[in-house]
Amino acid sequence: MTGDDFSLDINNPEEPKILVVGNNPDRQNIYSCALGLYNSRIVKLINKKHQLKSSVIIDELPTVYLRGLDNLIATARSNKVAVCLGFQDFSQLRRDYGDKESKVIENTVGNIFSGQVVSETAKTLSERFGKVLQKRQSMTINRNDKSTSISTQMDSLIPPSKISGLTQGMFVGAVCDSFDERIEQKIFHAEIVVDNEKVKRETANYKKLPQIIDFRDEDGNDRMQEEVQANYNRVKQEVLQIVTDEMERIKNDPELCHLIKER
Repeated sequence: MTGDDFSLDINNPEEPKILVVGNNPDRQNIYSCALGLYNSRIVKLINKKHQLKSSVIIDELPTVYLRGLDNLIATARSNKVAVCLGFQDFSQLRRDYGDKESKVIENTVGNIFSGQVVSETAKTLSERFGKVLQKRQSMTINRNDKSTSISTQMDSLIPPSKISGLTQGMFVGAVCDSFDERIEQKIFHAEIVVDNEKVKRETANYKKLPQIIDFRDEDGNDRMQEEVQANYNRVKQEVLQIVTDEMERIKNDPELCHLIKER
């Protein structure tokens, strides 16, 4: 926030970018404000027509507040913006976003994948996956004869007990496909199988990220702490100057001067 290194319109056709920001668990309450400011600004800039396809991927969503997230999910698809959210449990989302906003986010998302969750979250997911008509057969045996009865009943496609008992590598999900203005929902239960050899071949082709900023001087000494402190002092001085200029402007304005009381 100390300069004009780049703009936040990451899907600008003239200057596309990949922006990665991270949170510090030790200063979560402090950094989440700054990250929320970044994200809120990005949401406004990228959700426009005639921009490049882009994706907003947020892991551990409850650690940062993103204003307008529900509107982004609802409208971004038409502007070729994909939104991917990751969090541990619905209860975290309700705690940090409130009941109303969290409900909107939960119900607006079209595709959902989940591993093992319990309690209310498992129940909510089971209800979201819907019910199917299942056939039940019962048999009654007494001393004289045997009778069989067959009945049908609407039951959960994936019951909460199944979701609560998922093992590592197992997940459930719902995918919405849109074609000819119709929505078909596919419910599935799948297992992730990891091919170690394939993973090794893919990771062997990974390229090391380039060094974008280097705080070392000509002698090889790391000056990061000094640079950060200098930026902090400069920002602090600029804020003080803004306050001084505004105070002076208000004092010289006949309509506003009454707002300042001299000691």
